[in-house]
Amino acid sequence: MSKKGVVLYLHVHQPLRVRSYTVFDVAANHDYFNESSYDTDRNNEKVMRKVADKSYRPMNSLLERLLAENPNFRVSLSITGTFIEQAEQWAPDVLESFKRLVDTGRVEIVAETYYHSLAFFYSREEFERQVRAHQAKIREVFGVETRVFRNTELAYNDQLAKWADDFGFKGILAEGWDPILGWRSPNYVYKPVATKNIALLLKNYRLSDDLAFRFGNRAWKEWPLTAEKYNEWVKASVADSQLVNLFMDYETFGEHQWEDTGIFDFFGEWVNRWLKDQEHTFYTVSEAISANQPAGDISMPETVTWADTERDLTAWLGNAMQHEALGHLYALEDNILRSGDDSLIADWRRLQTSDHVYYMCTKWFTDGDVHAYFSPYESPYDAFLYFINAVRDLRYRLHEDHHSGGLNV
Repeated sequence: MSKKGVVLYLHVHQPLRVRSYTVFDVAANHDYFNESSYDTDRNNEKVMRKVADKSYRPMNSLLERLLAENPNFRVSLSITGTFIEQAEQWAPDVLESFKRLVDTGRVEIVAETYYHSLAFFYSREEFERQVRAHQAKIREVFGVETRVFRNTELAYNDQLAKWADDFGFKGILAEGWDPILGWRSPNYVYKPVATKNIALLLKNYRLSDDLAFRFGNRAWKEWPLTAEKYNEWVKASVADSQLVNLFMDYETFGEHQWEDTGIFDFFGEWVNRWLKDQEHTFYTVSEAISANQPAGDISMPETVTWADTERDLTAWLGNAMQHEALGHLYALEDNILRSGDDSLIADWRRLQTSDHVYYMCTKWFTDGDVHAYFSPYESPYDAFLYFINAVRDLRYRLHEDHHSGGLNV
């Protein structure tokens, strides 16, 4: 019988935020992403350097140490193309440290869309182009092949599983959401309904969110969370199963949960405590799939994500602004691609990053607070206006190409 294992999967991403792009910039300035003021969280270089110091460098260092000290420690990462591009430009040492992690052979890279987009729900052709572009970038930078897929924000449904199965992936990740699971536990490998060769790993959202959202909250009744207490929770969770899937943003460590919460010391102590038991281990996502037979089929006809209390797409598509923004953007697909203009195509794809519409969310209460925390804009309406102005400028550039003979629209 295989050991009881933790599947730790961390998502590494930084968007290229749209700058304060006004109507006066349209047709005059085609630079959507380089904010002139360094003293704002719309300045992508500033944010990247800040998060590199707070999260990427210390966490990578901790992971390197844990891998060196524990032969049974494993971790899986998804790293977006937009993150890699920014790391190449502003934090090359961070990228080198990620390479060292992967070179251990115990850190698996998970596939996704290059631009962290919602393209699956708008254009299957563009979606697949971005998956292939991401695979190529991972191959180029890390020298490895990707065998397991995660869609942006764990946005998952039966159609996506069928696509991933046909594409050749051996596994796919999703949220272990109670209304879908019913009496079942997320702590098993499952098979997506109506697929042949692909397995499904489901996030244990309670244990994951204890770290991602609650760890530093002094109002939480379990604060402060100790490594000993958390270890008992994880052990209890897998008492009758073989694995527990802890999925969260990489930036949980140091950025969302600051160093002064004790998150780094806690994590190192917990990993060592978990591995003290000879019957415990860590799995990469591929290893978990290989070590465990599916416990049954899972069907998710409607899209489930890992965001907000609804766990659906309303974080990105919950209001008219968000629908309008992405509708106008994807309507340009055929003409943009036919233009053959690499710069234009790249900008169009950077605007597909889901964060842009996330910042336009108008929810209230706890979910609204989370959106406001992540947003670099004064309001959701500012996020929409800057974005839609950039889309207008894409149209202008297409029009210019047409009149210069470069495009037949």
